[in-house]
Amino acid sequence: MRDRVIRDEIHRDIFVPARIAKLIDTREFQRLRNIQQLATCHYVFPAATHNRFSHSLGAYHLARVLCDHLSEAQPGIISPEDSELVSIAALLHDIGHPPFSHLLETDKVFANFHSHEDWGRMMLESEDTEIGIAIREILGEEKTGRLFALYSGLSEFAGKPIAPFLKEIVSSQLDVDRMDYMIRDQANSGAQIGGFDSARVIRALRVDESGHLFAKNWGLPAIEAYLVTRYHLYNQVYFHKVNQLTQEYLVRVLARAKELANVGELVLSESLENMLCNKDLNVKQYVRLTDADINGVLMDWADHGDKVLSGYAKRLVSRRDYHKSIRIGELNAEMSSVVIPKILPVVESAGFSREDIITASIRKKGYMPYSQGIMLEDGRDVVEHSSLIQSLTLASEQALIFIPEVVRDKCEQIAREVIKPSQSRLPTS
Repeated sequence: MRDRVIRDEIHRDIFVPARIAKLIDTREFQRLRNIQQLATCHYVFPAATHNRFSHSLGAYHLARVLCDHLSEAQPGIISPEDSELVSIAALLHDIGHPPFSHLLETDKVFANFHSHEDWGRMMLESEDTEIGIAIREILGEEKTGRLFALYSGLSEFAGKPIAPFLKEIVSSQLDVDRMDYMIRDQANSGAQIGGFDSARVIRALRVDESGHLFAKNWGLPAIEAYLVTRYHLYNQVYFHKVNQLTQEYLVRVLARAKELANVGELVLSESLENMLCNKDLNVKQYVRLTDADINGVLMDWADHGDKVLSGYAKRLVSRRDYHKSIRIGELNAEMSSVVIPKILPVVESAGFSREDIITASIRKKGYMPYSQGIMLEDGRDVVEHSSLIQSLTLASEQALIFIPEVVRDKCEQIAREVIKPSQSRLPTS
């Protein structure tokens, strides 16, 4: 196997040495081509159909760039062996994702639920997976153990220290994972939110005496742009109300399929049977699961006799008859719990049920300085240097209530009377 160059829409040429190509050319890594990065976001942003495969390559590329930069800026700070290890950690950080990524990472769907990190580790530890075999051929047992220790954030393995910045490159508030998916998600969604200069962010990074990453003071404007981009991506893309609604539809259609299958009223494919009903789901079965298993049956389920199953499936395959949100921006979970009993009679009188009141919660944590915050060279967090970043630290919570469109106006009026009796005018948009 030879070295290769992979052409990427974001980073252009990504150089892949032959030994790394062995990891990429495994069944488990190639599976990521069929795992959509942003779940159901394409119902809002049609071009947002990029996958975990391209994102993982992008994270790998940025890890290589950052490690090369640190080696040049601080000679000897990272060994060639650890540089490769960090790049591999970035490459494989999403190897365990389920279909539709984080969305289906729930026991509402999986009969045998594990986080994607746990599934990823099981894949790499397995002697029956191509990726598990390949990682040992490339690294050997000791370096593979060091890779697992790095993922876990351990400070040493087999008597050799692991500097904290090695883990921070892969997972921190300013890591290559976030840098790549933010650039990639913005580009593919078409969201116009300014963006940030990842090359400048990387050039500003250094390692301090305690082994942690910090940024030179002149990098602060680039870090501000990075955090503002993250803020707007969550507001405009990830937390878009239609994205929240279609995510709920997909989880609900699969949960209903599980219920029907468990009582013998729905025949599932082998893959979906394993996902939804197999409490002993193993790694070999898990790695066969992709988005295609779900997309392939939605058309059939849309014509199923069960109204609940077909109702959610029809909405997803036709993008029609969607529930509509109550247009009150200041709703929170506490208010929602008061509003729902008040609007339920209206919903039921129109021929619908409690299941047609769909809720979603949006929790914005903001930028929260902590032990792995983003530090500048004077040892203080960036939030202490920037009033702009200070404005991003405020946490907030918003509750969304979706109901059938025909009763929205009446339910909205009731909700306003409950929350703000003096407010009678409905919003115009």
